[in-house]
Amino acid sequence: MDQQSLEKMIREMMMSLLKEEQEVLKPVDINFSKKSLCAENYPLSEKMTDIVKSATNKKLDEFTIENVMLGNINAADCRISAETLEMQAQIAESVNREAFAKNLRRAAELTKVPDERILEIYNSLRPYRSTKEELLNIAKELEEKYCAVVNSQLIKEAAELYEKRGKLRID
Repeated sequence: MDQQSLEKMIREMMMSLLKEEQEVLKPVDINFSKKSLCAENYPLSEKMTDIVKSATNKKLDEFTIENVMLGNINAADCRISAETLEMQAQIAESVNREAFAKNLRRAAELTKVPDERILEIYNSLRPYRSTKEELLNIAKELEEKYCAVVNSQLIKEAAELYEKRGKLRID
C-alpha cells in the first residue's frame, strides 16, 4: 500500500471516529451554536474542514500518517468535540431529524464527562442497581459538575420511572 492510500485510509478512519467518539474536554461553544448549518454543509469532513476540530483542537488535515508516526496525533486527538456534535445537530434539524439532533446534543453534553464516569452512570441506570437517592445524586452531579442539564433531566426521569415500576434497588 502506498503512502497516499494509507493516509487516505487513516483519514477516513479518523473521520469515522470523529462521528462516533465522545469525550470531555470543553463545553459547547454557545456562540458557535447560534450559527445555523444545513444539509448543504454535509458531510462536515468535506465541506467544513476548516472548522471541524477534534476535542483537543486538532484540525482534520493534521490527521496524517506522518503525524501519527511522529506521535503528534494520539488517541485523545481522535475524540469528537462538542462543537462538531452541535454542527451535526444543526444539519440533522435542517432535514427534519429532530430526535437525532437531540441525541447529538445530549452527546455534546457528555463530552465533558470522563469515559469511566459515563460507564459507572450507565451501570447505575440498570434496573435494581441504584436507589432513587443515588440516581438523583448522579443527576445533580451531571448538572452541577458538568453542566449536562439535559442528561441530568433524563436521569431524574429514570429515577421517577424506576420508582413507579419497582425497578430501584432496595437497601
